[in-house]
Formats: sequence, structure tokens, C-alpha cells
Amino acid sequence: MLGIKLIFISAILLICYGCAGMDPNAPYQPVAMDVAAVREEKPDISKVTPTQGPIDLQQAIDIALSNNPDIAATSFDAAASQAELDFAKAEQLPIFGIAGGYIHHLDEQRLLPVRQPGDPAVLSRDIISGDFVITMPLLTGGRLVNQVKAAELLQNAANHLLARSREELVFNVSSMFFSILAQQRVVESLEFSGKVLHEHLKHVDDLVNAQKAAEVDRLRTNVRLADIEQRLVQEKNILAIQHRAWLNLLGLENHDETLFPQGELTSEHEGLNTNLESALQLALNKRADYLAARSSLEAQARKVDTAMAGHRPTVYLQSSYGERWAVGPTSGSGNETDDIGRIGLVAEIPIYDGGRVSAKVAEQRAKLSAARERLRKLELQIRLDVETAMLNIGSSLERIEAVQKAVEQADESLRIEREKYDLGKGAIIDVLDAQAALLESQTNYFRTLADYNVSLAQWRLATGEKI
Repeated sequence: MLGIKLIFISAILLICYGCAGMDPNAPYQPVAMDVAAVREEKPDISKVTPTQGPIDLQQAIDIALSNNPDIAATSFDAAASQAELDFAKAEQLPIFGIAGGYIHHLDEQRLLPVRQPGDPAVLSRDIISGDFVITMPLLTGGRLVNQVKAAELLQNAANHLLARSREELVFNVSSMFFSILAQQRVVESLEFSGKVLHEHLKHVDDLVNAQKAAEVDRLRTNVRLADIEQRLVQEKNILAIQHRAWLNLLGLENHDETLFPQGELTSEHEGLNTNLESALQLALNKRADYLAARSSLEAQARKVDTAMAGHRPTVYLQSSYGERWAVGPTSGSGNETDDIGRIGLVAEIPIYDGGRVSAKVAEQRAKLSAARERLRKLELQIRLDVETAMLNIGSSLERIEAVQKAVEQADESLRIEREKYDLGKGAIIDVLDAQAALLESQTNYFRTLADYNVSLAQWRLATGEKI
């Protein structure tokens, strides 16, 4: 009777566990799980880099990689693929379990099957069973092997996608970093131009008061100064929006106005591989998204093989050992409890399934064809990315050279026009036009420098090089 009590207690515990397990997980609460295999523990941002004051590009990248939610989400996707791989491997292993039950029959049944002729039997309408069961797959037509291989390839693809997400984040942070540096220089140029115009306005006032200049010169200078001031407001607003977008890329929830980029825009030309075909080959060998697409394609081919295994026989090894108890009224002679064991092979041979397996195979083959086309599309996109990046680099270098000359010429032109005006041989409109031309040249120069630095990062992203 002790065994019966233990079974009833176990049944009650199982029922209670099932009721407790019906509570759903809270979707907005953090999930405790170990993702150390695919992602390092998220560090404290304050330990990565200062969270206020000027920071350089490397510090900004460190913050983004440790705090950006897209990277965290992709890391958990990689962790999920690792769990799927563990599950596929576990299906190849034996399953150990406990099975118990209570059955009430309309007619009395033997507690145990006949072991030998003349064996006494105990009959009862109520029988309780408890067994320790082992099931192990022996032959699955290649289903389990292909499932494991597909899961390994998908896990490899997930890790490549995580690496690509990090590369894209680094590019986005770098691109915004250079754009903000250029915008800061534009704002500084406008502020300097405004300061120069204020000084020039005082000089014009003195000339007007001395009756050496016309009143219209003062009016024209005021108009140009107002235009500079409204442009300054507009460019500062653009800078503020860029700054907030940059902080958003870093994954910082509280936008700290004191945290801003600090660095220099360079025009140094690095030794780049200007041969298109070799650059394309480099991209196909190193780009993580392309490697991920190839792994996904190979995994899909394995899924086709897995689906085709549904047409083949499956063989399992099954064994069990347990007890049988007769409860309630019994008849016959013998023990009211006894043990029973079995071991054997179970084969399942598909004959007719209504077309389920064939439909599954057709589905996986269609997905395989789609994966091939997506890989081809990515190859075309990679070629476009590499060509675009190379053209942008060449264009930026040419523009930098041209704009540098324009800045020098505009500066010299402004100096000449001021001297002419001071000597009474020039017009105020010529001075203001020269001032505007210099400001425009400086603005173009800073933005061209930013474009060049972004194009370098774009080339590295396109070819899979470290940014």
C-alpha cells in the first residue's frame, strides 16, 4: 500500500505543477537566461567610457556595442539558435521517463499477463500502473542527422548575422559621428561669419557717420547679417537633431547634452584596393551577411532532406519496468501487486498519410529555391555596395581638392574686396558677396570631408573589413 500512496502523492504533485505552469510569462519583463556562448555580459556603460563630456569615435562605438538594443536582440536570436541546436542534438539521445496511470474496467482484468501455464491470476476492475520507460531512436531515415546539421548551420548563420549587425551599428555610429563633426564646423563657420559681419557693420557705421559710405551699405549689411543669423538657427537645429539621433544609436535613454563627439575630419588617403573584382572577392569571403546567407541556404537543403525522411521507416528501441497494483475488490489467487518489464523494437512504416510528407517536402524545396534567389540578390547587392563605395571615395577626394582651392580663392577674394571698399574703390555688395562665397566654400569643405570619411567606412562595410 505504500507504493499506492506514493503514486497518489506523485499524481497530486503533477496536477499542482500543471496548474502552476499555466501562468504565462510576462512579455515585458526581462528574461533570465545565459547567452554567454554568443555574447559577452553587458558591461556597465560608466565603465566603458565617460557618459558626459566629449568622447572620441572609439568610445562612442564601445558604448553602442554594449548598449544598443538591436545588438542585444540579435544576441538573443543567436542564443535561441544555440538552444535549437541543443534541442536537435538531444533528440538523438534516449528518453528516460516515468509513466503512471489508473484504469477502471467494466469487467475484471488480469493484473499481469500469463507468464506460464497454470499461473495463478489476480483479477480486478481497478488497476494502477507505474513504469520506468526508456525510448531511444535507432533508425529515422536521416531525419535526426539532418536536423542537427541544419541547426548547426542556422546557429552559424545567426552568429554571422550578429557580427553583421555589429558592423552595421559601427558604420551608423561612425557615419553620424562624422556628420556631427562637419555640422559643428558649419555652425562655427556661421558664428565666425556673424562675428565678422558685426565688426564690419561697425566699420560701415563709422564710414556712414563720416559720410564716406551710403546708408544703403548699412542696410545691405544688416540684411546679410539677418540671413546669417537665421541660417545659424537652422544649422543649430539640424545639429541638435543629429545629436539626439546619435545618442539614440548609442542606446542611451536619457539624452545627455554634455555627451558629444570630439575629433578631426581627415582627408588622408589610405591604401585601398581599387580593383573591383578583387574587392568583390574580398567582400564575398569576409562579409558576415553573405556568410550567413550561405549557411542559411545549406541549412534549408538539410531541411529538405529532413522532410524527405518522412517517407522512410522509423525504428525505436523501447523498454520499461514497473509495478502493477490491484485496488478495490479482487478475485483469484496470487499477489495483488507485482512487477513487470519489457524490451523490444518498434518500427513505424509510412504507407499513407494523406500527402502530408509530400506537401512538407514541396514546402521545403520551395523555400530552398527562395533561399537561392535571396543569395543571388545579395551577391548583386554586394557588387552594388562595393562599386558605390569606390565611386564615393573617388568623388569625395576630387571634391575635397576642388573645394580646398575654392576656400583659398574665396578667402583671398574677400580680402581684396574689403581693401577696395576701405579705399572707397569697391561696393558693399561685392564685400558681402565675397563673404557669402567664403562661407559657402567653408561649409562645402567640411561636409565634403565628412562625406569622404563616411565613404571610407562605407567601403569597409561593403567589403567586410573592420571599420
